[in-house]
Amino acid sequence: MLVRQSLFQSVLERLDTEEDASEREEAAYRIRGLNVSFAATVLGGETPVAHRPDEAYRDNLGDPVIQPEPEPERTRQEPEPPAMPEHLARTSREEVAAELAITSDHTREALQEKRRSFAKANHPDSVAALFREQATTRMTLANQLIDEAIRRLKR
Repeated sequence: MLVRQSLFQSVLERLDTEEDASEREEAAYRIRGLNVSFAATVLGGETPVAHRPDEAYRDNLGDPVIQPEPEPERTRQEPEPPAMPEHLARTSREEVAAELAITSDHTREALQEKRRSFAKANHPDSVAALFREQATTRMTLANQLIDEAIRRLKR
């Protein structure tokens, strides 16, 4: 009604009527309950977490679910620990020095090459966890011996 209304009031009234009409149109094609999750529960009241994801595919294919047979107890054995390499047993300073065979004739570059090759075979990160302590000891001794030899070169 435009009689006895300001222009502003008539615009507000028109907007209200359009809003009500759009809500009625939306409700006509909207299905109630679709704004909630489909995966809330499944038949029987079980949650989807209780099912394996591949079971849905098996149900659709109609294949019977084949359960793996349990292994007999006698075949289950603990894996044997790895054998310690022989060189890791030599952890004294004299044994490591004999392996490095450092002489006064070696240059700085030759000593650095000895350090790299020794680390390649003895670095703690390249051996089994059981033998890391021995490898660390060997690397520490080798680094000390090579550092001493380099200091002697500077004199």
